Amino acid sequence: MTRKPAKSSKEANEKSNNPKKTNLTIKDLNEKIKSEIEHGSTMKKRTMKLIKDLKEKIKGEEEKYLRLFAEFENYKKRTTKERIDLYKTAGKEVIMSLMPVLEDFKRALNQETGKFDHTEGISLIYNKLSETLKSQGLIEIKTDVGDDFDSEKHEAISQIPAEKKGNKGKIIDVIEGGYSLGDQIIKFPKVVVAQ
Repeated sequence: MTRKPAKSSKEANEKSNNPKKTNLTIKDLNEKIKSEIEHGSTMKKRTMKLIKDLKEKIKGEEEKYLRLFAEFENYKKRTTKERIDLYKTAGKEVIMSLMPVLEDFKRALNQETGKFDHTEGISLIYNKLSETLKSQGLIEIKTDVGDDFDSEKHEAISQIPAEKKGNKGKIIDVIEGGYSLGDQIIKFPKVVVAQ
C-alpha cells in the first residue's frame, strides 16, 4: 500500500477559503439570511400575537374570578344575616302560643293577696300549658318506677343498693321528668337507680 502524501496546511486553508469549492455562493448566502430574517420576523409576530391573546384570556379569567368571588362574599353575608334573623325569630311562634297561658295565670292570681285562689283554675291552666307545648312538638318521656335503666334515655343522678336482687339495674325513683322534641331528647329524665 502506498500512502498519499499529506497535504500541507497551506493547501488545506486555500481549499476551505475558496468559495467556488463550496456549494453556496454569496448570493445564496444572502438569500438564506434574508429568509431566516423573514422567518424570524414572522415567528416574532406570531409569538407577540400569542402573548397578546394569552394576556387577554388571563385578564378575562381574572375578571370572572373577581365576579365569582364577589358573588360568593355576598352569598355568605346574605346567609349569615338570614341565620341571625332566624335565631331572633325562631322562638316567636312558641312564645306567641304561651302568651294566653301567661294571661290565664294572671287572671287566676288574686290581685290583693298575690296567691292563687282556686286549685281547679290552676289545674285548667296546667292542662292548657301542657296541650300548648304538645302542639309545638314537646313529648313527655314516659318513665315509671320499676322500669329498666337505659343510659340512652335516662340520667342517673344517684345509685342506691338494691333491696332485692331482681331490682338491680331498675329505676326506683323518678326525680324529674324528661322531654323530647320530635325524635330528639332535649331533657333526660333524672332517676335513682338500684345497684
